[in-house]
Amino acid sequence: MTKTVLITGASSGFGEACAKKYAANGYKVVMGARNVAKLVELQRQMPDPSKVAFAPLDVRYKDSIEHFFDGIPTDFREFDILINNAGLALGTQSAQEASLDDWETMIDTNIKGLVRITRKVLPLMVTRNRGHIVNIGSIAASWPYPGCNAYGGTKAFVQQFSRSLRSDVLGKQIRVSNIEPGLANTNFSLTRLKGDQQKADDVYENTKPLLAEDIADIVFWTTSVPEHVNINNIEVMPTCQAWGPLAINREMED
Repeated sequence: MTKTVLITGASSGFGEACAKKYAANGYKVVMGARNVAKLVELQRQMPDPSKVAFAPLDVRYKDSIEHFFDGIPTDFREFDILINNAGLALGTQSAQEASLDDWETMIDTNIKGLVRITRKVLPLMVTRNRGHIVNIGSIAASWPYPGCNAYGGTKAFVQQFSRSLRSDVLGKQIRVSNIEPGLANTNFSLTRLKGDQQKADDVYENTKPLLAEDIADIVFWTTSVPEHVNINNIEVMPTCQAWGPLAINREMED
């Protein structure tokens, strides 16, 4: 039986790499993203375009989600795997200086969008008693850094929501996994830095970061292990990244 994978945020970064990985391995792939032109091109590039479907999707909006699912061809609607990839970071300012609009966009995308897509797909998996939900989190869920504020908070939600989902589906043949990448060279920093290419390039200067394909390989492996095995959580960093010493302010006034 050919399995079907649904991927949000599929037009770039981890989502695009996952779409290509699953298509190359014979899966039926359903892609959702705001950039429809990119989805058209991605479908054309796939080994078998007839096994790839897509529809416009902006996970921030309920209407867009409803229209997305209505636009999926009938023979692509039995989802075996959901990859909740759509997400973003905006800004690097300290909390007292950050844009509230940016915070709300991250919450609407990384939290509300993820739970709305999950709530649409999970009941279908429960009815068929099979499925796998893979949420794309971040090391920011566990390891805060200056300017991380709301973004880290949204990914901490993804971490805990993934654990709670796993508890809720205990006794059913449904798996839940949370993948938490560290420094990765995708369009992530360009989006976060509002299109400033130089600043985005500076983030990766003199490093060998993770690539989108590295995460796609990990996601694919996570869903390919035997069905009695559930990969709960994977935290992954490039070799050039690790934890630093705790920050201490030594200029406190009496």
